[in-house]
Amino acid sequence: MRSDKPQATQSVAFEHPIPAQMMAIDGTWRRSCVVKIVSDLGATLVVEESIQGLALNEFFLLLSSTGLA
Repeated sequence: MRSDKPQATQSVAFEHPIPAQMMAIDGTWRRSCVVKIVSDLGATLVVEESIQGLALNEFFLLLSSTGLA
């Protein structure tokens, strides 16, 4: 049964942000970042390097501490 009511979204805010890497789908760029908040609808990432000019509509978020999948 489908409900047209908007559902409440739960989120988790990390006291100590989680280090991660953003990487282009085709591997042409990579940026270090930290994950601050995660929810059902998205996440808040903080990136210290410039992301200007990068295609950010799709990327991998690498959470591995070794950088391997």
